[in-house]
Amino acid sequence: MAAHIGHRLRKGATSGVVMAAAVAALAASQAPEAVQPPADNTSGDRAIGAGETVPPSGDGSATGDSPYYTELPPLNTPNKPGAITNLPVITGPAEAGIPASVLAAYKRAEQSIRSTTPGCNLPWQLLAGIGKVESGQARGGRVDANGTTLSPILGPVLNGVGFANISDTDDGAYDGDKVHDRAVGPMQFIPSTWATWGQDANSDGKKDPNNIYDAAQAAGAYLCANDRNLALKADLDRAILSYNRSTEYLNLVMSWVSYYQRGTHQIPDGTGTLPVDRSDDPVRGNRPTAPPSPTPTTPAPVTPKPSVTNPAPVKPPTTPTKPPVTPPTVTPAAKVVRLTIVANGRLTTTTGSDFTGAPRVVALDATGKPVAGVGVRFEIAGTTDARFAGGTTAVTVTTGSAGLASSPRLRAGAQTGTFTVRATVVGRTLAAADFAATVTERQADTLTRVGEGIPTATTGTAFSRQIQVKATHDGALAPGVAVTATVVTSDTDPQESTEGPYFKQGDQTVRTVTLTTGVDGLLTLAPDTLFAGDKAGTFFLQLTTPGGGKVFVELTVQAPPTPEPTPSETGSPEATPSPGSSPTA
Repeated sequence: MAAHIGHRLRKGATSGVVMAAAVAALAASQAPEAVQPPADNTSGDRAIGAGETVPPSGDGSATGDSPYYTELPPLNTPNKPGAITNLPVITGPAEAGIPASVLAAYKRAEQSIRSTTPGCNLPWQLLAGIGKVESGQARGGRVDANGTTLSPILGPVLNGVGFANISDTDDGAYDGDKVHDRAVGPMQFIPSTWATWGQDANSDGKKDPNNIYDAAQAAGAYLCANDRNLALKADLDRAILSYNRSTEYLNLVMSWVSYYQRGTHQIPDGTGTLPVDRSDDPVRGNRPTAPPSPTPTTPAPVTPKPSVTNPAPVKPPTTPTKPPVTPPTVTPAAKVVRLTIVANGRLTTTTGSDFTGAPRVVALDATGKPVAGVGVRFEIAGTTDARFAGGTTAVTVTTGSAGLASSPRLRAGAQTGTFTVRATVVGRTLAAADFAATVTERQADTLTRVGEGIPTATTGTAFSRQIQVKATHDGALAPGVAVTATVVTSDTDPQESTEGPYFKQGDQTVRTVTLTTGVDGLLTLAPDTLFAGDKAGTFFLQLTTPGGGKVFVELTVQAPPTPEPTPSETGSPEATPSPGSSPTA
């Protein structure tokens, strides 16, 4: 039985009969579980669920729906369901291992996407399934130390002759074609899609579709678009179909995903099986493969039987040749012996502000030389509400050519205190590089009242005048500064008052509150914020800030006016007749 079935698929070019035959061959050989297409699928467009259909051709795709290399999963699966996951190394046409740099790129992309978009639930096995179908894992892992393919991987010319018709969008920058586009790189992005989704995952300053780290992270971001949750079957199907609109493509990718989820193994870079009939083949990649012509047979020469007069020739002894030994490829992470802090070992800022500078490390090997292409994970440890850009507490960055990795922007929240930013090498247990971070309150050394006049209120009512102060630090406006406002009885001996004006906090009556200046450095107590209380007299509102700012605002509480007494209330006598007048009859 053949160890695998290789063939080319493209939308509209593979009938349901052919696919059914391939799936039947798999089933007969106990292959990894493949998603069975319906028997009547002749166009690659079928319902994938209740109300879900393959997107119409106008919706676009990552690959331009170009032909792609396909290789069905191994027929004798070394990791059947329930088996031990310690897989043997398999070589030959049924190659199931993943080259070291390619596998590292998939796992690094998963970690990065999960730290920035955790709701997507991207599994690295999905990237591996697509990478297997699109390029045979970057042509069997033929990449350099930075993860860039040794030669560009190009799909067929998308000129509408048997394939999609996509005019040039990159002026030939990626695919060398200024007339039509071609899918590029191990994840086969068309240039227009790469322009939107391209990533610089290895921090070398460029977004290269032929770099497996950049391409894998871009594929992950593309698959997670539109708030997809790939833990849901419907969203997973939609994501794969957005990559290439073909149900056969969906089924084939999912068969590889299922296989890799049951276990796989790492092999050295460059030792994977180079696919045949792959889409980047310069001879066969741009047109359908014709069946081979019959080969004429030639009668075998008749060798006379040995006899006394015709003895058999004696063959000279041959020296057995040893197969060439390919030295194992050492991954970049395996070369690292330590992470060294090169900048911002101590981080400080004030609440609600960015830290100046970012944690930065260099990955070094045993000789002290920098190592490129290493995944470095920066993680916030400790009790804090500080976050990296995007609101995450952990992110993975790849070292560049100088071995350097810097974390994204780090911003403090409202919580003060200390915490640690920890840098580690992904996949290794080396000592971490720790950065001490401290968050303090924003400060203002001066508070100044804005406006004049003494706020006045009658007992039992609220102050109707607005009270406003301005906070500055070293002469500059101080936004986001905490201001403590306390009602006191004197501006010379400020003690919190037990009567008089007060604030409300829910159902509570308080005489001290903490407020915050706005972006303009101003703090405004709106009318009806401060209440007079029941005690008439003179009080003061003391306002203070961290850093020494202080100002007093005088408050006057008046008793309500006394109403004019009525005659009965004052005891005035009733009117009497004037002298000399006679009484009324």
